[in-house]
Amino acid sequence: MATNDQSALAKSDEQLLHEMGYAQELKRGMGGFSNFAVSFSIISILTGGVTTYYLGMDAGGPFVITLGWFIVGALTLCVGMSMAEITSAYPTAGGLYWWSAKLADKNKAGWSWACGWFNLVGQIAVTASIDFGLASFLAFFITLYDSSFVSNKYWVLLFYGLILTAHGLINCFKVQLISMIANISAWWHLFGTAIIVGVLFIVPSHHQSVSFLLHHENLTGWTGPFAGVYSFAIGLLLAQYTLTGYDASAHMTEETVGASTGGPKGIVRAIWVSIIAGFILNVAMTLSLPSGSAAYGKIAALGAPAGAEVFVNAIGDTGGKLLTIIAMVAMFFCGTASVTANSRMAYAFSRDGAVPGHKIWHKLHPTSRTPVNAVWMSVVVAFILGLPSLYQVNGASVAFFAIVSIGTVGLYVSYGIPIFLRLRSKTFQQGPWNLGKWSGLINTIAVVWVIIVMLLFFAPAFYPWNTAVDINWSGPVFIAVMGIIFLWYGVSARKWFTGPKMQGNEIQLENIEEELASED
Repeated sequence: MATNDQSALAKSDEQLLHEMGYAQELKRGMGGFSNFAVSFSIISILTGGVTTYYLGMDAGGPFVITLGWFIVGALTLCVGMSMAEITSAYPTAGGLYWWSAKLADKNKAGWSWACGWFNLVGQIAVTASIDFGLASFLAFFITLYDSSFVSNKYWVLLFYGLILTAHGLINCFKVQLISMIANISAWWHLFGTAIIVGVLFIVPSHHQSVSFLLHHENLTGWTGPFAGVYSFAIGLLLAQYTLTGYDASAHMTEETVGASTGGPKGIVRAIWVSIIAGFILNVAMTLSLPSGSAAYGKIAALGAPAGAEVFVNAIGDTGGKLLTIIAMVAMFFCGTASVTANSRMAYAFSRDGAVPGHKIWHKLHPTSRTPVNAVWMSVVVAFILGLPSLYQVNGASVAFFAIVSIGTVGLYVSYGIPIFLRLRSKTFQQGPWNLGKWSGLINTIAVVWVIIVMLLFFAPAFYPWNTAVDINWSGPVFIAVMGIIFLWYGVSARKWFTGPKMQGNEIQLENIEEELASED
């Protein structure tokens, strides 16, 4: 009976996809839980929450890591619910750029182009930040085992390339494998977080008092009457970077059975589960910090591996290494899911002719029915984004925080565009999952928060700017990249990019599907 129900749902999904003008090219073999698991894995509280823990320590301290987490969580949930409502109406792999073309009253192609490129740049930058963070963790982890190993920028870049390659290889297989890995990842994150939290609460001989959670710290260098407020605002980036990437559920809808409800539920569940689990993890890590300003300062100054240092300080070398391994495996799962989402977005955007060499990136592997070429495009571009890490001043790199910022801003701007257009649209027809009478209020909150996120990530985090490392390069780099893309549109693409393209009528779409089926 369940098989018959799934077949009926898949047929309904296929019909809806036909109405949007696309053939069922990707293999539809992912259930609702797997759809949730992909977004939950990309959010990955054991990735963002651990690799950027140092930022919270620097800007705002425990106060921003705990209270700030819920503030950002609530606002992010508004963004996610707004996106979920649109996903329910338009469940397509193109996601946000497709929605933008559909919802815009005028200049549909322009809105679609802008949203698509913000999303694609943001996704690839997020993949880069995830895998670069894991590479930094791996280099730090090796030093815990072998004191003779000297980590440097070349080792980190090598590890980064190897990790990206592994993620590319995994994503070349059928969606059933990706679905299975996503399911394992979701449970690994849940049980792994439970283990880390339990150990940090039980094992350490020392604990900070609960009042320490309200302690405010400002190690950013900014002074003045509003320095405390400013540092708190910068510290919110810890939570906001972590609670990012849940648009993956929308990009996987063409491979999800029951996409009109499975996609939106995947987005919302991934966010609220991450908010709760992430808060508990933050509390456990913060209360396990050793007393004394020297230890606190060391953790704040470590950068991405600071989370591993927290584990080691709390329970010693052996236990700390085990907890670090749990976090690193979660990071690997997170990077796998991120490449999956990247490739689907690149595939869909190429299907509509927006990416240079689009015929190459839109091509599917005849056996796996996965966009293998788009997978490797995402991996190679992500590696290129990591090359600036070779430029360092006094041992510090300008790359990691800039990549984090570019990824988060790119994604959130792409989230905000269709939500803004949804607010203006008078013809939008809600899908089976919707916000009802609360839609207007929640959408407005979401758009306002997206604007604030953009300003925060481009704001200078530290002062004084004694070296190039102290400057937040994300704004200038992001503006330069998007400036080139918009110039390209103005000079050339506006003449040929018309937005999402219909692949054909019902008969033509069925012929495409029959041809693909014959190759299986």
